[in-house]
Amino acid sequence: MSEFFDNYFNIKKMIESKREYKQQMARVEALPKDYQYVFKKIQSHMWKFAGGSGYDMMKIHYDLIELFEAGAADGKHVLEITGEDVASFCDELLRSARTYTEDWREALNRDILKKLGKDKDSK
Repeated sequence: MSEFFDNYFNIKKMIESKREYKQQMARVEALPKDYQYVFKKIQSHMWKFAGGSGYDMMKIHYDLIELFEAGAADGKHVLEITGEDVASFCDELLRSARTYTEDWREALNRDILKKLGKDKDSK
């Protein structure tokens, strides 16, 4: 329960995160237009899958900004960074994040096993 309050009702943490987010988005606005477009599309896509408080998703976005800044500084086209299959690139980024799809998968398995009278320990 303490983790719940730390993530959802910690006003100080929320204010700090909002300030940090605004700073990071200013960095996005400094990127070339094609990088900005791809970042915002990725961001929009990834937030659809964010689970829990979303703080781990923020970390992924910040790392992505750094990656895009480095690519832009090297004069690379944005698709040289992501590849043409940007959805797969997003899937890789989401591997370390808690997502709703993970929750939905767990709920599906749990509900079926519960209905059939089985649990994880019995085989």
